Amino acid sequence: MEILIYALVAILSAGAATGVYIAIHKSMLKGRKEEIIEKAEIEAESIKKEKIFQAKEKFLQLKTEHEQYINEKNSKIRETENRLKQKENTLNQQNNDLSRKIKENEAIRNNLKNQVEIANRKAEEYDKLREDAIHQIENIAGMTAAEAKNQLIENMKDEARTQAQSYINDVMDEARLTASKEAKRIVINTIQRTASETAIENAVTVFHIDNDEIKGRIIGREGRNIRALEAATGVEIVVDDTPEAILLSAFDPVRREVARLALHQLVVDGRIHPARIEEVVAKVQKQLEDEIMETGKRTCIDLGIHGLHIELVKLIGRMKYRSSYGQNLLQHSREVANICATMASELGLNAKLAKRAGLLHDIGKVSDEDPELPHAILGMKLAEKYKEKPEVCNAIGAHHEEIEMTSIISPIVMVGDAISGARPGARREVIESYIKRLKDMENIAQSYNGVTKTYAIQAGRELRVIVGADQVSDQDAEQLSADIAKKIQEEMVYPGQVKITVIRETRSVAFAK
Repeated sequence: MEILIYALVAILSAGAATGVYIAIHKSMLKGRKEEIIEKAEIEAESIKKEKIFQAKEKFLQLKTEHEQYINEKNSKIRETENRLKQKENTLNQQNNDLSRKIKENEAIRNNLKNQVEIANRKAEEYDKLREDAIHQIENIAGMTAAEAKNQLIENMKDEARTQAQSYINDVMDEARLTASKEAKRIVINTIQRTASETAIENAVTVFHIDNDEIKGRIIGREGRNIRALEAATGVEIVVDDTPEAILLSAFDPVRREVARLALHQLVVDGRIHPARIEEVVAKVQKQLEDEIMETGKRTCIDLGIHGLHIELVKLIGRMKYRSSYGQNLLQHSREVANICATMASELGLNAKLAKRAGLLHDIGKVSDEDPELPHAILGMKLAEKYKEKPEVCNAIGAHHEEIEMTSIISPIVMVGDAISGARPGARREVIESYIKRLKDMENIAQSYNGVTKTYAIQAGRELRVIVGADQVSDQDAEQLSADIAKKIQEEMVYPGQVKITVIRETRSVAFAK
């Protein structure tokens, strides 16, 4: 029983304690809530004051910006008003000036009108006086003004005819003198550049034999062998007293080569009679045609030229057996092709096209068609016939200026041909005369006062003259180059042109000891 009582007391005690705890806890929560509310109200008041302060600052800032904007607008308006006033003043001033000028022009116009009226009256008076004077002159001279005018015109025509005829006679006399001098210059220059041995070598081939007994076999009984050989080859065979040599004479180099090769095979074989001669000549002609074609193909391959017509290739091969002024035509054409390609490359042009035109520029010299035409025109027609490009055809036809140049390649080919032909050693020229010409050139320059040294360079194309700085001034140097050029031009004969370069330099020398 006591246990129950103790348990009941314990329960009641626990419940009382719990009630007390709850009451105390509620009292504490109520106090905490009031404290939080009070703190929140304080923070809210602080935030409210801060926001009100920020709003006032923003308002003041906007008010300041607005006032600044208004001031700027007012300033611009005032500036605009000032400009308008200035323009108005300017327009007023211009209007006043214009009114003044109109009044002045009106006065000038009235004045001019008065002057014109005065001039018209004077013109009428002058015309009247002129008519009176003409009538008086006609009465005195006994002829009308029209008759006098016609007579004056006839007199002037007669005088003009006399003067024109005199002028024509003077021009014709001068032209005859000039033509005579030019013809002499051309003939002398041609004679100088063409040596007699060159013509002989271009028309004659020497065939060497081991002994003179073979000459009799070549001549044959009553000359039948030599006649058969001449008939088959078209070459004149000269068998004379020249030891161990037979001369083959013909202006066609291909025929001379056929005769030389045929003679060589006949002599080596030993059988020499008319039938064998015709057989060997036919065989050699076929071999030579094959060799000509092979030479043309090899030349095109060496130069990197492709797509040529087979007939043009054959003409290129024939150049091997043709010479011009002692210069082998194939070698000349190859040289011109390379020169043209180099020049075109330096100028930024089509180097392959220039090389093609340079190689073909002299094909007219080896063609058998229409020999009456100049070789340049003939070569152009051949190129057109075999479908070469218009630039190439024009370059071939114009390289001697026989037609108008229409392509930039044409002057390059002309210059390349001149360079190759004028190069010392390219065309026939005796070495002694060549060296003598250079020495004479140096001696002419050396004869002037102040010249210390002279050098002929560029194969005689340029003469460099070194003068003493203490004896020749800069102005004297310019005059000296002109004087030397004039003297060389008057006293010497030379191909192309010679450049005279006078060098004057001042040297100051000191020694450190």
